Amino acid sequence: MNENLREQLLLLPDYFQGHLILTLIALSLGIVISIPLGIWAAQSVTVKRPLLALVSIIQTFPSVAILALVVAMLGGQIGTIPAVIALVLYSMLPIVRNTVTGLETIPSEVADAAKGIGMSPNQILVKVRLPLALPIIIAGIRTATVWTVGLATLSTLVGATSFGNYIFTGLQIRNLVAVTVGSLAAAIMAVILDSLIAGVQWLAENRNQHSATKRYKQVKVVVATAFLIGIVFSTYSLLPDSKADFVVGGKGFTEQHIIAGLLKAELERSGFEVDQRLGLGSEVVYSATANETVDVYLEYTGTVWANRMNKSQNPGREAVMRGVIDHVENRDGMVSVGTLGFQNLYALAMRKDRAEELGVDTIEDIIPVARNLIAAGDLEFFGRPEWLALREVYDIDFAQKLTFDPALMYNAVNDRQVDLIAAYTSDGRVAAYDLKILDDPRGAFLPYDGFLIASSSAAQNNTFMEVLQSLVNKISDEEIREANKLVDVDGGSISDAVQYLQGVIE
Repeated sequence: MNENLREQLLLLPDYFQGHLILTLIALSLGIVISIPLGIWAAQSVTVKRPLLALVSIIQTFPSVAILALVVAMLGGQIGTIPAVIALVLYSMLPIVRNTVTGLETIPSEVADAAKGIGMSPNQILVKVRLPLALPIIIAGIRTATVWTVGLATLSTLVGATSFGNYIFTGLQIRNLVAVTVGSLAAAIMAVILDSLIAGVQWLAENRNQHSATKRYKQVKVVVATAFLIGIVFSTYSLLPDSKADFVVGGKGFTEQHIIAGLLKAELERSGFEVDQRLGLGSEVVYSATANETVDVYLEYTGTVWANRMNKSQNPGREAVMRGVIDHVENRDGMVSVGTLGFQNLYALAMRKDRAEELGVDTIEDIIPVARNLIAAGDLEFFGRPEWLALREVYDIDFAQKLTFDPALMYNAVNDRQVDLIAAYTSDGRVAAYDLKILDDPRGAFLPYDGFLIASSSAAQNNTFMEVLQSLVNKISDEEIREANKLVDVDGGSISDAVQYLQGVIE
C-alpha cells in the first residue's frame, strides 16, 4: 500500500468518529426542533410566512460566515458546540418546509371525517395527519442529512474534528490523497445515512400494504439494527476521553501546521499529552486562546497590530512589537512567550518574467498599470487592514482581486492565471516558482515577527513555559523558509519539516 495512503487511513477512525458524531447530534437536534416548528407553521398562517422566511434566510448565509458568527456569539469558543449549532441551523430549512408541505397536502375531507367520528384536533394531528405526511417529512430529513454531512467538513475551521481535516490540510500541502480520502469518506457516509433514512421512508409508505410481508420485516430489522448501532456508537463516543494536558492551535497554512507540529512534539517530549486544533482563522484562534480553549499558537505581530488593535500606521518593527505585547498581555490577558526568530511578511510578488515585461521592481512601479492587472490574495488578505493601507499609501487598485487557498494562490501566479499575489516572504514557493518580491519603499506593509502566545492558565505551568521558551529566537528566516519548502515544494510531510526544525534548534 502507498505510504501516503496508509498514513491517511490511520487517521480515518478519529476523523470518522468526529464527523459522524457532529452529523448525528446536529441532525437529531434539527429534527427535534424543526418538526414541531413545521407543525406550528402549518396550523398558523401568521407563523408560517415569517418562519419559512427566517429559515430560508439562514440558508442563504455562507456556511463559513455562520460558523464565524456562532463562534463570536459564544465568546470565541471553538470545537464541537459551535459546529453543532451551525449545522443545526443549516438542517432546519428542508425539515421545516417538508413538514409544512406534508401537513398541508392532507385532503381536508380526511380531517373532516376524523373530526366526524369524534377525534379531537390533537388526535387528528397525531393519528391522521402526521402519519399521512410522514413520507414527505422523511424526504426533508433525507435532504437535511446529505446537507449536514457535507457541511460538517467545514467544522474543521472552528476546531471540531471531521473529514474536513483531510480536505483542508490536503489542499494546503497539496496532498491529493488526503483530499480524495476525505471527500470519498464524506460522500460514502452521506450515501449510507441517506439509504438508512430511505429505509425508514419505505417502511412508512408501505406500513399498511406490506407490514406482514417478509421483505418489510427484513427492512425493518436492518433499519432498526443500524439505528441501534448508531445510538450505541454515539453514546460511547460521547463518553469523556482522557483530557489532553494542552491544546496547540494553528491557522490554515503550512507554516502554522509545521510550528504547531513542532510545539506538539516538544511538549510531548517533556511528557505532556497534547491535542491540536488546526485550520483556524486568525480571529478564531486568538479568541480561543484568550478564553483558554487553546493553550498556545504562533501569531504574527502585524496581525495583532492591524486586526486586533486596528492600527494602520507603521511605526517600525520594535515599536509594533512593544505595542503588540502590551495589548496581548494587558488588554487580553494572555502571555507573550517570545519571538521564534523569523518574520513572515506580506509582500506583493510576481513571476520574474512578468515583472521584466512590465518593467517592475517596486510597488511604486505598478501604479501606472495596476488597473490592468489581476491580483490574488489568501482568503483574508483583501479584507485585512494591510490591503487597505497598501491601497491608501500607493493609491492603487487592480482590475480584479481574487481570493485563493494559499496553496492554489501560488499555482495561479505560476500558471499566469493572475499577474501578482500577496505572497508570504517565508514561503519556500517564492524561490521555487522564481517569483520576484516587489520592494515596498513607502513601508505600507507591517512587520510580521512570529511569536508564541500562551493562555494565562497554561503559562502557570513552569515546565510548559520552559519548553516554549527553549524555542525563542531559534529559527531564522532561512530555516523556516526551508521547512516550508520541504512540504510545499519537495512534497514532504509536516513530520519531515518538524524533524528538520528539531535538528535546527538542538
